[in-house]
Amino acid sequence: MRLPRRQFLKLAGSGLLLPHARASMASSQHRFRIRTITAGMELDKIDNPRRIHGVIDLLGRLRAAYQDKGYTVQTLRLATQSLAGYLPDWMQTSSISELKKLDLIMQETGVLLSVGPLPIDAGNSLELGSWASKMIGATSRTVFSINVASADAGIHAASIRSAVEVIAALSRVGSAGLSNFRFTASACVPPGTPFFPAAYHEGEDAFSIGLETPNLLTDTFTEADDIREAKALLRTDLQNALEPIEELGVRLARENGLKYGGIDVSPAPGPEASIGRAVETLTGNPFGSASTLAACSAITDVLKSLSVKKCGFSGLMLPVIEDSVLAARATENRYGISELLLYSSVCGTGLDVVPLPGDVSRRKLAGILRDVAALALKYNKPLSARIMPIPGKKAGHAVTFSHPLLHDSVVFAPD
Repeated sequence: MRLPRRQFLKLAGSGLLLPHARASMASSQHRFRIRTITAGMELDKIDNPRRIHGVIDLLGRLRAAYQDKGYTVQTLRLATQSLAGYLPDWMQTSSISELKKLDLIMQETGVLLSVGPLPIDAGNSLELGSWASKMIGATSRTVFSINVASADAGIHAASIRSAVEVIAALSRVGSAGLSNFRFTASACVPPGTPFFPAAYHEGEDAFSIGLETPNLLTDTFTEADDIREAKALLRTDLQNALEPIEELGVRLARENGLKYGGIDVSPAPGPEASIGRAVETLTGNPFGSASTLAACSAITDVLKSLSVKKCGFSGLMLPVIEDSVLAARATENRYGISELLLYSSVCGTGLDVVPLPGDVSRRKLAGILRDVAALALKYNKPLSARIMPIPGKKAGHAVTFSHPLLHDSVVFAPD
């Protein structure tokens, strides 16, 4: 039964409807944070520490400049072109030791690394699963992706097979299936997104910015009486918040001799910032109920209308186990994979950190990836699929995580 809007907001604010939430809304002067400043660079060879450290030092200067203006910068990240561009024999066992050296630099400097989408041919899917397992096991701060669809070539059948083998192999690395956290299947994702693991780079050195803004959305929606008013208020609030970030970014790019890539305006959630709560504040209903689709569409309309240089996804992120409210509503069986795909048709970034049964078949994994690829092509939008088979778990089983950024939830049915 639908609660009156004010009653729903009162209950939501008290925490009675949010069993997994861990924090209240941020104060007005700290309503959002910079999730990441991501530098993009093309490497000529993997053994080029001076070049790598130069870009990492630049990231440090960018962070300091934003922090001097009062912003919280959560992470620094580095994205390269496809790994094959600077490590031609990347599928050989010897490449793992080279990647481990690169990862150690990231560990020492506190930077995260994306080695981009791996090149795929029709015959290496089984080998790729083995290689991915070894690479993930040998590193801790390196992520990668596989492109499963592009506007010029459509759906890539060989890439889907390879992505399935990687997902299956990584589910057996480590505990709780979390190794798939560092891999995604991407569909029509352009270079320059700051968000991992889909990020990759092409061209001159550049940087882009990703934000954590769900608390700003929640605060804004609390002041609105209907979706129309909420959209108008949100556009004003986001525009006012993002313009100073862009102005500083343009200046820093000019001063440091690199390209300003823009802002991925996706409101990425965090431990204290739930996009699920923002949607529920707008609709007056639990996430997954009727009107959730309309809310997702409304938020995305605003994001697309912002007058800043946008990059990457710039859509609504719904990462199931990274968001306290989304994780809780999944446990309540309020939505599933079909609903997430539906929401992706009007907004979204696809399927993100979705727990699946440990014994999910390769056929079903391939079917899920084909659906994401088809949506991306149909609506000419970037989507990705970061799906996580959980060893020993069946659909409907509770799943718990010890990772501080992840929330306990439930295993989704794959169909």
